[in-house]
Amino acid sequence: MKPRIVQRILEGIRDSKSVCVVGHVRPDGDCIGSQLGLTLALEAAGKEVVCWNQDPVPDKLRFLDPRRLVRAPEPGCEFDCVIATDCASLERMGTVAEHIGRRKLFINIDHHASNTRYGDLDWVSPRQASTGELIYQLIKAAKWPLNRRIADCLFTAVSTDTGSFQYASTQPSTFQIASHLVEQGADLARVCHEVYQSYPLSRMRLLKCVYNKFRLTHSNRTAYFWLKKGDYLRTGAKPADSEGLIDHIRAIDEVVVACVFEEMEPELTRVSLRSKSDEVDVNAVAGLFGGGGHRAAAGARVPGRPLAVQRRVLAAVREALKNFRSE
Repeated sequence: MKPRIVQRILEGIRDSKSVCVVGHVRPDGDCIGSQLGLTLALEAAGKEVVCWNQDPVPDKLRFLDPRRLVRAPEPGCEFDCVIATDCASLERMGTVAEHIGRRKLFINIDHHASNTRYGDLDWVSPRQASTGELIYQLIKAAKWPLNRRIADCLFTAVSTDTGSFQYASTQPSTFQIASHLVEQGADLARVCHEVYQSYPLSRMRLLKCVYNKFRLTHSNRTAYFWLKKGDYLRTGAKPADSEGLIDHIRAIDEVVVACVFEEMEPELTRVSLRSKSDEVDVNAVAGLFGGGGHRAAAGARVPGRPLAVQRRVLAAVREALKNFRSE
């Protein structure tokens, strides 16, 4: 029995000839994997499909897109249907949002609790550990073929957004879906090598900066560090190389909340937050600054002078930590 929203989404897709699949800025594994998995499934179903992001596919995920499907369409394109995947708000699409107004139907498929329900049809399921799981369910409900390339994309989506099945959001159904994707041909060895075991030297230099610069506060329950534009220049790293660096300070035993402050502009800071405790909701912290995400992982873009942003965010984290009861 298909959920009613899935039936309505499939009806909308069935009535559409041209489809544009979009994601969020600074795309991660769940975003790219979900986008490409859905794009390939729609192509196989006979649709004209464009897959579009503001930012390019990160180097580590290019193995999923040998055909370079993620690209900008011709100017002035109109679409019967636009499908946003893993994108909690229109603002998270960046410049893409300015170019998808000419469509008949807008579908929003996501798993972020902070999703603003901006679509004509919204399928938002925070219970799911990744958007990739929702795309898998959609493909199965539609009875579209699930080949090896799609399986690679969706396994990458599920694996990366669960921290390789380590995060508390991982459910029994997550393992069941991952298992079926491997049965359908997902190349586990290649995905793990490309995503987890193959980093450029520039990222290692950036990681060295992290270990040299991170700080502890709130009785060692909060760890944080800054990434400045100069750090990228000195190391030769790209912003995409910072993906996952926060996990290195999150892994400190005493730490409950990890925080990264990244300089975007002189008075605009990208803040990423991770929590190791169900009692500390970083989605609520990010929401104070116009951001969002999940209880255990969230972020925001905060205007203001860097040190002022740092003080405000760390003060909010300190308040959130009042709910934490150490064992």
